[in-house]
Amino acid sequence: MVKSGVLGYPRIGADREWKKLLEAFWSGKLEEAEFHRQLEEIRLNHLRKQQEKGIDIIAVNDFSYYDHVLDTATMFGIIPKRFSFEGGVVPLSVYYGMARGTKDATASEMTKWFNTNYHYIVPELDGASPVLTENKPLMAYREASEKLGIEGRPVIVGPLTFLKLSKGYNLSDTDAWLGRLLPLYVQILQELEREGVQWVQMDEPILVTKLSAADLQRLKTIYETFAESVPNLNIMLQSYFESVEHYSDIVALPVKGIGLDFVHGSSGNISSIKALGFPADKVLGAGVIDGRGVWKSSLLVKLALLQDLTEHVSVERLIVQSSCSLLHVPVTIKQETKLITELKDALAFADEKLDELVLLAKAVSQSSAGIKEELEEYDRACQKIKLSYERNRKDIQHTVTAISSQHQERSLPFSERYLVQQKKWQLPIFPTTTIGSFPQSAEVRRARQLWRKGEWNDEQYTSFIREQIDIWIKLQEEIGLDVLVHGEFERTDMVEFFGEKLAGFAFTQNGWVQSYGSRCVKPPIIFGDVAFKGAMTVEETKYAQSRTERPVKGMLTGPITIMNWSFVREDITREQIAYQLAFALRQEVEALEQAGISMIQVDEPAIREGLPLKEDEQAKYLEWAVKAFRMVTSTVLDITQIHTHMCYCEFHDMIDSIEEMDADVISIETSRSHGELIHSFELNTYKLGIGLGVYDIHSPRIPQIEEMTSMIERALRVLDPKLFWINPDCGLKTRGFEETVASLRNMVEATKIARGKYAYL
Repeated sequence: MVKSGVLGYPRIGADREWKKLLEAFWSGKLEEAEFHRQLEEIRLNHLRKQQEKGIDIIAVNDFSYYDHVLDTATMFGIIPKRFSFEGGVVPLSVYYGMARGTKDATASEMTKWFNTNYHYIVPELDGASPVLTENKPLMAYREASEKLGIEGRPVIVGPLTFLKLSKGYNLSDTDAWLGRLLPLYVQILQELEREGVQWVQMDEPILVTKLSAADLQRLKTIYETFAESVPNLNIMLQSYFESVEHYSDIVALPVKGIGLDFVHGSSGNISSIKALGFPADKVLGAGVIDGRGVWKSSLLVKLALLQDLTEHVSVERLIVQSSCSLLHVPVTIKQETKLITELKDALAFADEKLDELVLLAKAVSQSSAGIKEELEEYDRACQKIKLSYERNRKDIQHTVTAISSQHQERSLPFSERYLVQQKKWQLPIFPTTTIGSFPQSAEVRRARQLWRKGEWNDEQYTSFIREQIDIWIKLQEEIGLDVLVHGEFERTDMVEFFGEKLAGFAFTQNGWVQSYGSRCVKPPIIFGDVAFKGAMTVEETKYAQSRTERPVKGMLTGPITIMNWSFVREDITREQIAYQLAFALRQEVEALEQAGISMIQVDEPAIREGLPLKEDEQAKYLEWAVKAFRMVTSTVLDITQIHTHMCYCEFHDMIDSIEEMDADVISIETSRSHGELIHSFELNTYKLGIGLGVYDIHSPRIPQIEEMTSMIERALRVLDPKLFWINPDCGLKTRGFEETVASLRNMVEATKIARGKYAYL
């Protein structure tokens, strides 16, 4: 009988109860003992649900109090010195301090988990002396076994992946660090083996990236050490998000199972198996159900794939799995009552994917006419949506194809535009601005809710939004900012807001996924052809500009970010979707310009996260991503200044592409990485306007003037002072009123100090 397995389950709960508990604890409304108790209840409910659905292999230790990489770091006592950790089990004050910052210590860096929209906390190895503080996988296994009778499969971030995702050490010290960590991993595994654990899931997603010969030798050392140390423990070496590199070397490692992604790395992994076979002494974890997408799988197609695999792997050595953890999808479709029928019937969230896994495992094990009919019935919904009007708008398809075939370019190069724009704006050296959003208080959220429920009419809601704009325009002027924003009080989310105003989008009521910590997002679903329906941001921006003599930026989300932060259709390419979005946003940019708005910010914080993991595919992606951005911005007047923003990604390998976007000003996060991005500009000359975020908005702490001054001074060693802007590293939506105002005042004071030093320019 073929078994079904899941690599991980969403933490947040069907009603985001996990998020609510975290925020209640952080605000002091929940005692620590009760916090632990309620989180345990959520965790057990998640395990119980998988058990009741009939999943054979259930992951444990996939649950987290914030982030699984942070869990691994704290399990090994890898705590930055600034948190004054004295050893033992890491207390929640230190754990959450690393994630969110404290009054006296900055938070650890946060960045994207491979090419997903999940953010992990980057481990800092500098100065650390690793020691096993507690065996978290063992605790999770015992809990599932003792309280639910589940023989769980503990999940652990593998040693090579953990090292590759960490910072604070030289590459020459990699083997030394491996020598420090490997005994701790062995200790964990030996304790699991003594407990009677059958299987451990060792997550090594780094296997799908390019590895050096030295890395391959490290893998061999790691897993030979494990094989010798825990001979009776079965290790499933798990990869996901793409096909593995160096297939022959990977499958030769001394482990009992290999987990491969047959969704996002399908062609590469299948080709490798067909060409090179699969070891007869290993189990294949076949990741055939998409852990990142929301569409139902065509089970007949998946069955054919699995049957194809059984020509190379015996049925008894096959596990039908999710392609990755279900962390990346909403919990259940059951609560969605407002989606059109043909769309809802085509969707599968985490719980529905559990059903798909169980049904597929049954189908592979029991080939019969009845099973085939069941799969055929399931697949009918996948076919209906393909024939819908929304997916077959020839007018949009033909127009976008024609425009995307043209060269996208501003009429003047930046060097000439800069002079025209400087003459118009007369901005001081080091102009100050913010990224776009201001705090959305409970009052703002309540007003939006009243309006959405129909308890407020449009006039009442518009009046309220204008009151908020008035308050913050005056505050920005008082604080001393040079370029203002309207604050985005009318917007729930930077993607959802635009999707609600464009054709081709659908929105769930409860389709939340975790982005970082307790921050959950509700990605739109792009299910049809995208089209502009009318002005989306003009009214609020034009009003804000009427309230001040200083320039107000129009604020848009860029096409690549909208796409990467949405669940997208699978019947056309992502490139085609990006061009449809770009054409729609171009029309909005033109509407803003016609309304007198001559500074327009088109944010692309997610452009880097869409970069393919395979190096040979990256140049093509960047080419069409840059083209899509330029489609949005290339038709504006020379005097119109285009801004963009990017955050929380590694940008050093795409500086050239960022410059190709040809934005007049780009702002990039650099505060959590402590200025490390500046090193990229030490190696690359950047000739356009740029603002490196000088303080971290994801932490509640108020940054000191000296911190920001230091950041500014380092940046100005490698960047042209005449082109340098000063701003926070991201939007301020999630911050409180007082901390926002205080932080911005300090930022302006730091700017004044810098201006004094460069007054001669």
